[in-house]
Amino acid sequence: MTGITAPRSEQFSALGPEREPQLAFPARGSALIGPVDAPGLHVMSYNIRRRLPKLLPRNPDLWRRRQPLMRRLLAAEQPALIGVQEALFTQKEFVLRALGERYRALGHGRERNTGGEGCPIFYDSRRLEMVEWRQSALSDTPTVAGSVSWGNRTPRVVVEATFRDLATGIHFQAVNTHLDHRSRTSRLRSADALRNIVQATPHPTIMTGDFNTDADTHPYAELTGNGLLLDTWNTAEERLTQVWGTFPNYGPPKRNRKRIDWILATPGVIAESAGINVTRYEGGWPSDHAPVQAVVRFTEPR
Repeated sequence: MTGITAPRSEQFSALGPEREPQLAFPARGSALIGPVDAPGLHVMSYNIRRRLPKLLPRNPDLWRRRQPLMRRLLAAEQPALIGVQEALFTQKEFVLRALGERYRALGHGRERNTGGEGCPIFYDSRRLEMVEWRQSALSDTPTVAGSVSWGNRTPRVVVEATFRDLATGIHFQAVNTHLDHRSRTSRLRSADALRNIVQATPHPTIMTGDFNTDADTHPYAELTGNGLLLDTWNTAEERLTQVWGTFPNYGPPKRNRKRIDWILATPGVIAESAGINVTRYEGGWPSDHAPVQAVVRFTEPR
């Protein structure tokens, strides 16, 4: 596979059963995956953590402390397609600047006035051409901005877009979302709505998101049932990292903890590699979540 910029030995260390993780990270300025040549497509799912006011100056959650770390990570990785969660408008603009002028963004805030947190999709316009897109509420009234229905107190949204891969000519669908963190009913009903979105398109689909539930729960089963979607972490020809939990919350990375951030894809989308990026810079995390990354390729139209 082309495009991998860091040797495997830089990505993680083999650990014995009794040892605490001794982390090995990419060298300064290097990447877990980095830019990838066609037909491979570098995909990332990343909850960037919304900006919060009134935090103490040394709090790791402080947005101004995290900004340079996130800029460094995005500049190194340069995915062609990124599904982001918890992005406020100013954070969305920051991500665009960090990625570079060739990137574009789709999506807006989840509130009635289109403000607040969003789930934008970012894409490299040199590689992908946007054909059409829309944002919907995860509710009984999906066309009503800010609507809620299923036990979630805050609105939840999904952004879906159809792209043409300029390198291969293949059309595919990208879906990005952030499920509710409190209501199990909302997560399950949302998974059903997402399943309907995938079934409604003739194109292969890549789904990114923070699903706020582990990969052995009912929403996961709803999305992957009958082989509609496959988890790229499970199907990858090569895993670039260990099985880190994807919500370290600014603490040390831990193995075999909950994977609540996923990259799913329809059958026929081949996952060449996958990784959970626990890179820290001078000990600092860019977000409370670890980005999930995969390199995929399309075999043929669905």
